[in-house]
Amino acid sequence: MTVKTFSIPLNTKGNADIAEITHDVAQVIGKSGIQDGIVTIFTPSSTSTLTTIEYEAGCLSDLRRLLDQIAPAGKDYAHHARWGDDNGHSHVRAALLKPFLTVPFVKGSMTLGTWQQIIFIDFDTRPRRRELVVQVMGE
Repeated sequence: MTVKTFSIPLNTKGNADIAEITHDVAQVIGKSGIQDGIVTIFTPSSTSTLTTIEYEAGCLSDLRRLLDQIAPAGKDYAHHARWGDDNGHSHVRAALLKPFLTVPFVKGSMTLGTWQQIIFIDFDTRPRRRELVVQVMGE
């Protein structure tokens, strides 16, 4: 089995900024030369996440609204007292989801559903420069 590591750079606005990265991941798979296997995308951050969704305005709005209900900004988080910052909700939101996503691919194409796209969400309270780690494994 071959393992190749790449990165995807992102500049985000923070505050639940969502970036659709399906095409970026597909390009990485193409660069790898691997035809069949899995691709894992990882965000080395405790305030961001990766997931899949139908990337359309209604779904994105629904997701943001749900996260606002579960872990609202502006509430009193113990993290704020510890570090004197304002992103406790960002850490909680990221922990509820996950910092990675793995997708199988066959003949160089990801096996995503018709309306399924890969998204990166930055929950931090300020713009950030992010560097996603992408590992392609297979034959």
